[in-house]
Amino acid sequence: QVQLVESGGGLVQPGGSLRLSCETSGFTFTHFVMRWVRQAPGKGLEWVAGISHAGDRREYVDSVKGRFTISRDNIRNTIHLQMNNLKPEDSAVYYCTKAATRWAPLESTGFDSRGQGTQVTVFS
Repeated sequence: QVQLVESGGGLVQPGGSLRLSCETSGFTFTHFVMRWVRQAPGKGLEWVAGISHAGDRREYVDSVKGRFTISRDNIRNTIHLQMNNLKPEDSAVYYCTKAATRWAPLESTGFDSRGQGTQVTVFS
C-alpha cells in the first residue's frame, strides 16, 4: 500500500525557513517523479516543485524560484522541500505527491497518490 507522510510544517514569521519532509513506502521510490503541491484556503491546488526519479532535474513555480529547494533521498525513500525567505502568500497546506510514472512531467497538480498534508503558516 502506497503511503506518503509529510512533516515539518509550522508557524513562522516572514523571512523565516522551514524544511518539509515526506517519508514514503509501498512502492519503488526510484521509479517515480515526485512533487510538492499546496492549497491555500479557498483556492485550488497549486503545483510548487517537482523532481525527476533520479533527482537530476528539478522545476519550480516562478513564485518560489530562488527560495525553495526540492530534493530526494533515494536511499531513505524521502523527499524534502527546503523553504527559505518565506512570505505570507506561501501559507497553505503542503502535500507530497507521487506521479504515475518516471516519465511524468515535473510540473503538474495531478497525482497517483498524495499524503495527508502539513500546514505552513507565515504570519507577521
